[in-house]
Amino acid sequence: MAQVTVTIDGKAYRMACEEGEEDHLSDLAARFDQYVSHLKGQFGEIGDLRLTVMAGIMVMDELSEVNRRLKSLETELSNLKSGRDVQLSEQARSEEALASALSEVTAQIHSIAAKLNGRAVAPAN
Repeated sequence: MAQVTVTIDGKAYRMACEEGEEDHLSDLAARFDQYVSHLKGQFGEIGDLRLTVMAGIMVMDELSEVNRRLKSLETELSNLKSGRDVQLSEQARSEEALASALSEVTAQIHSIAAKLNGRAVAPAN
């Protein structure tokens, strides 16, 4: 296990993490420190524990909003996929109907052409 020293509110904390996750942990700690610093700037010295709890609640509030938006986007994506599937199915049916109609028209044209060729040949006999 790797270890990283992070600083939050001017205090160093030694933390363990998986190998290769050191930069990610440092980034998370720096972002959390921004919350703590913001709250400290707004409320002053109200105690480390209270600042940490308030910062944690702010993070959880943002996470809750992100999860709500994610769920909304997942629902929208599901609806779009469903709509796409319906449209593709309708398009396939339309293409089949068009191909069938073209086949019928082609057969009729061949039949008419055969009749015309037959009439043109018959008077010549």
